[in-house]
Amino acid sequence: MIAKSSDGTQQRGRKVREQCGSCPNRFSKDKRQVVAEDSDTTEVESDTDEEDRWKEVARGAEIPADYYNIQKLVKYIKAGNQTATIVSLCCLKDYDLSTQINQFAISDIGGLDVLVNILECSDTKCCLGALTVLSDITLNIDIRKTIVDLDGIPLIVDILNSSMKDLKTMAAETLANVCKVRLARKYVRTCGGIPKLVDLIDIKLCILKTPRDLLSADDLESLDMTRAGARALFTLADSKHNMEQMRKSGIVPLMAQLLKSCHIDVVIPIMGTVRKCSSEPKFQLAITTEGMIPDIVTHLSSENTELKMEGSTAIYKCAFDANTRELVREAGGLEPLVTIIKDKNMRDNKPLLRGATGAIWMSAVTDANVKVLDQLRTVNHLVALLNDECDEVLTNVTGALSECVRFQSNREQLRQAGGLPAMVALLNSSHAPLLENLAKALKECAEDPQSMRILEDLDAVRLIWSLLKNNSTRVQAHAAYAICPCVRNATDSAELVRSLVGAMELVVGLLKSKDIMVLSAVCAAIATIAQDHTNLAILSDLRVIYKLADLVQTTDDLLRMNLAAAVAACASFGNNTEELGRLRTVTPIVTYMTSDNPLVHRSTAMALEKLSMDPQNCITMHQSGVVPFLLECIGSTNKELQLAAAGCLRNIRELALRAEEYLLKIDDD
Repeated sequence: MIAKSSDGTQQRGRKVREQCGSCPNRFSKDKRQVVAEDSDTTEVESDTDEEDRWKEVARGAEIPADYYNIQKLVKYIKAGNQTATIVSLCCLKDYDLSTQINQFAISDIGGLDVLVNILECSDTKCCLGALTVLSDITLNIDIRKTIVDLDGIPLIVDILNSSMKDLKTMAAETLANVCKVRLARKYVRTCGGIPKLVDLIDIKLCILKTPRDLLSADDLESLDMTRAGARALFTLADSKHNMEQMRKSGIVPLMAQLLKSCHIDVVIPIMGTVRKCSSEPKFQLAITTEGMIPDIVTHLSSENTELKMEGSTAIYKCAFDANTRELVREAGGLEPLVTIIKDKNMRDNKPLLRGATGAIWMSAVTDANVKVLDQLRTVNHLVALLNDECDEVLTNVTGALSECVRFQSNREQLRQAGGLPAMVALLNSSHAPLLENLAKALKECAEDPQSMRILEDLDAVRLIWSLLKNNSTRVQAHAAYAICPCVRNATDSAELVRSLVGAMELVVGLLKSKDIMVLSAVCAAIATIAQDHTNLAILSDLRVIYKLADLVQTTDDLLRMNLAAAVAACASFGNNTEELGRLRTVTPIVTYMTSDNPLVHRSTAMALEKLSMDPQNCITMHQSGVVPFLLECIGSTNKELQLAAAGCLRNIRELALRAEEYLLKIDDD
């Protein structure tokens, strides 16, 4: 309330920062420090110049009579007694406070200071009236910031301790708007507001499942309070610190309960909170263990597009877990997701399309889910989305296709649906995640001979090879992996590689990369390219074995496997075998046999077989203790491993026999 001094002049009540001590260090003068501590948000601040321009346009328009009427009411609130204040607040509600000019009317005359001061009074009717007005006008971003600057957040949080449901409802509604400001989210957490808001959404399940028109007045108040609390928590979930505080406050089982509600206005904000929280690993596990997936799937069939968007995006984020993917399939979640992407009326709703295609992508990682998607002709529907203009949608679509085309039937389906030309055209994009998924998808398609012919006609190999120049290491790695089947299955692979100017120089140059995944993929590509003798000669001239020798000390199994394959492919040319021995690569490669991965054993045995062609290398291998490992590999069920191990042992044995014959000859002499 506004007090009057002894000389009759109006004096504002004491500032909140002087009254409330429940939030130590809450009112830091350096707001930049607070923002830096709570910068884990996805909110994008509006451009100040743009806001100012629109404000000037709004103020420059003809001022309506309501502007002056509202300002008169604010003056009555300032000067009047308690009754006049309540009446004026009620009259304010008769105006449309969602319009900008009416919001300006309140803020221009200092009405925000008045409303915040009223929150300090003990009269519940005044507080309720002030909160009702604030909940409407805080739709304006400038008013939100002003409320924060006036230290209104601690007062609103304190009101959440009230026993009156309607008062707590309006306080939560106001916080839902004000907390779109980053600093406000920080204040709510430090003031202890999150546990109080979590308490608001603790409601009986019978109320959630009963239609609104059948509820009693008290139950309706409880439902409205829950909705307001859910909206406030949805806004607060933009901060990782807040999400963790919400989890510790016990929000997870309450979210699971609210998802069972028949009231859409309650489900939408809580589903949005689930969607935001599902990006955190702790929440992902909790969402699965609390049994939320079936309820999320149920809401995918809702007529409300916002609810479907939140639900599909939540599945997208949670489906990194194999168990979650199984639950989605068992709950029948794949069918509504496919229904969303094939509905042409949904094509303009990019957030929904992003969520649905992302959920399909993650679900398709599981083979059993791909079989269900095949029955729904998902590949055809995904191909129809390849002409979408949204990079995020295209990334998800190509990601889903890359998982589906792991199966030959889907490669044929993609080819028949005309998906290959569209995918090759997208290789000219600059969006790194999209290029990564395209490389993964085309790698699988290149395993199909007929698809490979189409890719050759479209000059896809050159475009894939050019991705090695991309700044993203993940794009480089997947492009290098995609090169392997392209070279292996091309009509004239040797000539194809040589026809690409600077192609092999580019591949060899990437052996200097610091990224393990890139190095592994490039080694795999070199192993494939070196199958042709002429290409191997070019690679040798580019000093490829020296660069390979620099990598042999690695402990990464994937790199070990492909590096050994590259060494095996390059060792047979000229004096490369002797040179690799001189570069001291033999002993480190022998240590690869201690790996638990049988694929590492296979490529290592192949490399050792080639290296054992040099007598000095055989001696080094024997001294390194390779024989017991090779003897064990001979008993393997992998035929290639058996032959390579046997070949290496034969070379070592032949050297030993020649040495023995030489010694006997010396003794005879």
